[in-house]
Amino acid sequence: MWKVYKWDGHYIQGEFISEHSTEKVALTKAKRRINYSTAVKSKLKAFKDRGETVIWLDREDGTPMGLIIKKTRKKKGDAKVSTG
Repeated sequence: MWKVYKWDGHYIQGEFISEHSTEKVALTKAKRRINYSTAVKSKLKAFKDRGETVIWLDREDGTPMGLIIKKTRKKKGDAKVSTG
């Protein structure tokens, strides 16, 4: 599920707005409620390792306004094998 969060003055992932089954609907809801100007999908390895997809929502000047996050389940074959 895609979860939309709005900056609450202290945390970017502060105020929970809504939860959606598709990325497109989550972006539409965020546009209406947060009125962001740019949405950037994060390519950081740290998020991918945790099984998360993060979309940062910013103003024109780059000030963060919120984010959209989706936690994915790891597949059986994705688990790292210990050789100890």
